[in-house]
Amino acid sequence: MVTRRTLLAAALAGTVPASAGPLVPPEARGLWESGVTFAYGTRSLALGHHAPAALLRDLAARADAAGRTVTAVLRRAVRPVVVVPATTAEAAALAGTGSVEGLAALASEGRVIVVPGAFARLTPVGRDVVLAHELTHVAAGTYGRPVWLREGFADYVGYLGSGLDVHVAAAELAAEVRSGRAATRLPADGDFAPGSPRLAQVYQESWLACRLIATRYGERALAALYDRAAGRDLAQALRPLGLSVTALTGLWREYVRDELTARGHG
Repeated sequence: MVTRRTLLAAALAGTVPASAGPLVPPEARGLWESGVTFAYGTRSLALGHHAPAALLRDLAARADAAGRTVTAVLRRAVRPVVVVPATTAEAAALAGTGSVEGLAALASEGRVIVVPGAFARLTPVGRDVVLAHELTHVAAGTYGRPVWLREGFADYVGYLGSGLDVHVAAAELAAEVRSGRAATRLPADGDFAPGSPRLAQVYQESWLACRLIATRYGERALAALYDRAAGRDLAQALRPLGLSVTALTGLWREYVRDELTARGHG
């Protein structure tokens, strides 16, 4: 039997049974039968399944910072909710997908789901980048946009303030450029297939395409392009910038070459 004293003690510890009613954050109800743990940030909420309190407090603080970054780019308030399942299989089940292999976190149903083992192996900077990336998907939506724009925009927001040099963030692509290989087109949706041998490079190409737009036309122009592209042809979405897909591709190819062959820049 769950008594009021038990609930109070559990609430102070940040761990309550899912049946505890009002003491459980509404976002946690229906996730797990028991073992709900949670921590609040300034605007964020981190929920876990038997997750340590220290981990959830750290995630809530990081989610607060990611939320501020996303809010600044999108110009609309964001309240991050981060969910930490107990296992990788549980993360896949919560996300409604068969596998989360290769992922450290993913956006699903208005929240960011952390994949426990993979996320734990990230550096502190990597955790911040991933949280901001996935929170961008949550806040900005993904529907109807080319995958390169969707993932490149999320990476653009994710890397803001990270301090990572472009040669570090795009290391695999930089190695290709130095070897004389150069992309001839923006990434197609099929290039993002799991297990693709160039998957890292495709994400980096997408990030640099969005970084180019923000550098040349301004961050607001990039965010506006992202909004316009929902359910529209990319050529139509680019027109207010005075760009065609061909013109953007040409600018992007030059930008990738210049950024990844210059030393000490980024």
